[in-house]
Amino acid sequence: MQRIIVLNPKGGSGKTTIASNLAACYAINGHRPALMDLDPQGSSMRWLRKRPEDCPLIHGIAGFERSAAVTRSWQLRIPAECGAVIIDTPAAVEAHALPELTRGADAVLVPVMPSDIDIHASAKCIADLLLVAKIRRSEHRIGIIANRVRSNTLVSQSLMRFLGSLDIPLITTLRDTQSYVRSAELGVGVLEMPRWQVQQDLDHWRQITAWLDGDRRTQNNSASSSNVASIERPGPSSAPVSTATFGGVAVGDRS
Repeated sequence: MQRIIVLNPKGGSGKTTIASNLAACYAINGHRPALMDLDPQGSSMRWLRKRPEDCPLIHGIAGFERSAAVTRSWQLRIPAECGAVIIDTPAAVEAHALPELTRGADAVLVPVMPSDIDIHASAKCIADLLLVAKIRRSEHRIGIIANRVRSNTLVSQSLMRFLGSLDIPLITTLRDTQSYVRSAELGVGVLEMPRWQVQQDLDHWRQITAWLDGDRRTQNNSASSSNVASIERPGPSSAPVSTATFGGVAVGDRS
């Protein structure tokens, strides 16, 4: 079973949009997915409750709920027939919680919005994934999704420069469109909407699912790793560290 985490401690980055649409992608492709909602706002479960009965099944897990009547492991259990679980995480996740949250994850998707505040928050998120959660770049488990991007704007150009400076794959760029707003209202994914409405969005989700299904070691739209400087961090191990600074936040990991 594939375990996919959608993570960014910055609220409003589009985690629920990506988690719900990814679950819909797996569902329409015949892989019964589970959608686990750890966010107390419960947006993913609210989307799932709106889902039409004739749409492919998605198993929902309200992980934000607590019950004294059952154990936590029972509450978060995933049916054996599920081929993937997509986890929608809450905002304001502390760095110390990342090792437990990301343990056993096959992929961590980090949505990034085109604003200076979001860029800085995302830089810290990636730094924490590398340095606190100890996810190595060489594992190819972290992927970035640029979200709600309007082409040919100054802020989108700033976002692309930031993403190009990371030694982390930029999987795809989702455009800013009302199709996502409408699909959230209907409880469907954008790929389940009329083709003529979402034609421009189809390739974006093919890129995401292709990366998740095994292309992550070869698909890398980020800039050359020559943008990342190699330095020696003093310490007992004298292990080399790759590091760079983005938006005032140092990002690096031990090689």
